[in-house]
Amino acid sequence: MACEATAYARAGLIGNPSDGYFGKTISISVRNFAAKASIYESPEVEIIPSVQDRSKYSSVHELANDVKRQGYYGAVRLMKATIRKFVDYCDTHGIALADRNFSIRYRSTIPRRVGLAGSSALVTATLRCLMEFYGVEIPISIQPNVILSVENEELGISAGLQDRVIQVYEGCVFMDFDRARMESQGCGAYERLDTGLLPNLFIAYRTDAAEGSEVFHNNIRERWSLGDPEVVAAMNDFAAYAQEARDLLVAGRGNEIGPLLDQNFDRRRSIYAIDPINVEMIERARAAGAHCKFAGSGGAIVGTYPDERTFARLAETFAETNTAILKPQIVPEELPALR
Repeated sequence: MACEATAYARAGLIGNPSDGYFGKTISISVRNFAAKASIYESPEVEIIPSVQDRSKYSSVHELANDVKRQGYYGAVRLMKATIRKFVDYCDTHGIALADRNFSIRYRSTIPRRVGLAGSSALVTATLRCLMEFYGVEIPISIQPNVILSVENEELGISAGLQDRVIQVYEGCVFMDFDRARMESQGCGAYERLDTGLLPNLFIAYRTDAAEGSEVFHNNIRERWSLGDPEVVAAMNDFAAYAQEARDLLVAGRGNEIGPLLDQNFDRRRSIYAIDPINVEMIERARAAGAHCKFAGSGGAIVGTYPDERTFARLAETFAETNTAILKPQIVPEELPALR
């Protein structure tokens, strides 16, 4: 038996990073980039490394450049942790797994370390493969929690549910992570939004290295856990921006959400120390006539633009830097059912 699963990059349109703090967000799939996992029956369980997990280099300079682009951690640990959590889930729920082993491999086109959720995409694709291989059904509303536990509990990486929700549900989703609901039901309220309501969107990302999200989030979480009033107020503000954007979209006023993206970034900047290169991306986009914010933890931005002339100016200004720009492909051929 063999099977393959795909999960796409994502962009946090608005509200992030409040998803890890009982907030609200809107996120979109970015089908321009994907992670794929392939699994097939074999005598032993084997995780097959890809080129991104290599440990042999032609020189110390090649090693240094590879670490700058890819970081120190490859994907094998993510897949190993996903398998462990899948087994834990099955054991906890009394699900007997068939007595067969597998080999699993992966490949990904998602740019690494720029906040487009490449790690969670790989975990999502791996979990989907395991579910199909063993014939296990995990409710769609619970899958994001299992995926998040891989990084939070197994690997100690601070993250929220947003990335996992959009990579499971796909399309454009408004997420409300109300504390009472999360604690009573174990998941947030997820509302799929019509992508036809969205304004013109672009994504730009650095083609050199950025900071990993596990580094980016840690200090803020500690401050939030300690009740730092500045951080708590900021998380409430992020959630309010997402709610207002959702209401505008549903009312058919999607072209008005741009200034909210600007507010989201400016508020984020008030509590985070942000890499000046990432700030420059925002400033260049704004100077070209766009509204924008971080798509994730830094290294990529998502924004709105009014017309093609503005998009051309964006492309021109980013051509001067180590920055690529694209229009996100959001809607998949078939969306999984909400339940």
